[in-house]
Amino acid sequence: MAYILESKISDLLTHCTFNHLKQIHAFIITASLSQNLQFFSKFLRRSTEFGSMEYSALIFSKMDTDFSSGITSWNVMIRGYTFNGPHEKCIQLFDQMPQRGLKPNNYTYPYVLNSCCEMAFYNKAQNVHCQIVKTGFDSSFAVANSIFNLYIKMQASFGSENDGRASDGRKAFQDMRVKTVEVWNRMISEYVRIGDISSARELFDKMPERDIVSWNSIISGYIRSREVAKARDLFERMPEKNVVSWTSMIRAYADAGDLVTARKFFEEMPCRNVVSWNSMISSYTQHEKFHEALDLFGQMQSEGVGSDGYTFVSVLSACSHLGALEFGKRIHYMIKDWSQLGVIVRTALVDMYAKCGDINTAFTLFIKIGWKDVFCWNVMIKSLAINGRTEDAIKLFYLMQKTGLKLNDFTFMGALFACSHGGLVEEGRRIFYGMERDFGVNPTLEHFGCFIDLLSRNGWLEEAQLLVRDMPYKPDIAIWGALLGGCRERGDLKLAEKVVERATKLEANEPGIHVLLSNIHASVGQWPEALNAREKMEERKVLKTVGTSIIV
Repeated sequence: MAYILESKISDLLTHCTFNHLKQIHAFIITASLSQNLQFFSKFLRRSTEFGSMEYSALIFSKMDTDFSSGITSWNVMIRGYTFNGPHEKCIQLFDQMPQRGLKPNNYTYPYVLNSCCEMAFYNKAQNVHCQIVKTGFDSSFAVANSIFNLYIKMQASFGSENDGRASDGRKAFQDMRVKTVEVWNRMISEYVRIGDISSARELFDKMPERDIVSWNSIISGYIRSREVAKARDLFERMPEKNVVSWTSMIRAYADAGDLVTARKFFEEMPCRNVVSWNSMISSYTQHEKFHEALDLFGQMQSEGVGSDGYTFVSVLSACSHLGALEFGKRIHYMIKDWSQLGVIVRTALVDMYAKCGDINTAFTLFIKIGWKDVFCWNVMIKSLAINGRTEDAIKLFYLMQKTGLKLNDFTFMGALFACSHGGLVEEGRRIFYGMERDFGVNPTLEHFGCFIDLLSRNGWLEEAQLLVRDMPYKPDIAIWGALLGGCRERGDLKLAEKVVERATKLEANEPGIHVLLSNIHASVGQWPEALNAREKMEERKVLKTVGTSIIV
């Protein structure tokens, strides 16, 4: 009778809910079925499979000494803590086992090593490894696989520069008596991750059998090292290709700048998914082929392929660069389920509207975004500044500080840009000198350039000169150009000529410097000097680019 009940309850345990489990527990106690260790261990294990160990720990603590001293119930609890946490409890139970006269076995060790890895207790994990070797359980595949995973995770945690840990991972791999294709793939992927493609290829060539993951892993390695020809060779030799294989080759040629070949692979794909489409569209956007990106998106829609957040970001970026407001609005209206899209897509929308001149809609969208990351705030600050709303940009900069987000160099660049274009000298000083002092952000050459431009535009030429002299960077053409602009505002020809002389030593064929000097001379009626500046441009073969517009 008891056997029949235990068999039926075992079947129920497989599909029961947590509430049903508690009812089964009550029945087990009233029917005196808790004396069967094997059966009760199965019940205990099921109790650990609901995401929490609270109830399991209660059951375990109430078990008779005979039961709680069995290795099976301890292994069940160790397994439960590994999956549900806290991982400290798993390690504590493992450490208590010798005190109870229990010896860990091949079922115990994998879970303990996994908990050590999750908590980055690598010294403890290595001690456990030593114990495994002493007790001979390293011959078990499950244990050996856990040891291998331990050293792979250690290598990832400490960085690829640690060759010692890389060799530990390889040694753990070599010590495994049984190596499945998944283990081979994991070792190859690890070599690819740290950039050791030759070792990855060596393992690939030695594999007794390969699956599609093996081929894709080594191909991705060659792509990462920009060895496109070798990736292509392996791709052609693949016995079977999937969408990952084809998409990898699209990305390889796109990253190499060969968009024609990338598109050829895209067109030849027997089956395309949204990732493939995104790869090709984003490649066009990254290489400034914005019309092609929008055309391909149109084709994607006509073929009924659903778009995701990555699609929208790439297409909205193309719209931003083209000033294609109407197309961008179409994308906006296409987005139905905002809950599935992150802040990146919303930020791309804000950026699109701002760059297309509709700053009011951009700001409205920005306000509607719930949680905003640093990038989102940076985009809005810069967008307001570009569209002439410099004071609003500064207000937003100060509002951002109250959110508790960590401001970065792009944040300060946007704020200084707003000050420069709004003539906010005092605000600019406060922001520039507070960067390092108050926020620990070191000003870059670009920050210096923006602040110098602000000072030069607004009559503070002496302060700008001192800043150029004392800054820890060598001035670039933009900084000399900012100073020259200040000279023009003041009509300071002597300083302007010195600036041009210093700027020309950079050997940066920047026509704006020479044109500005020529214009300064012309503005005060010094026509021979103005002509001379133009002639020097011709001598140095510096040509001014003819202006263009995206407006037809």
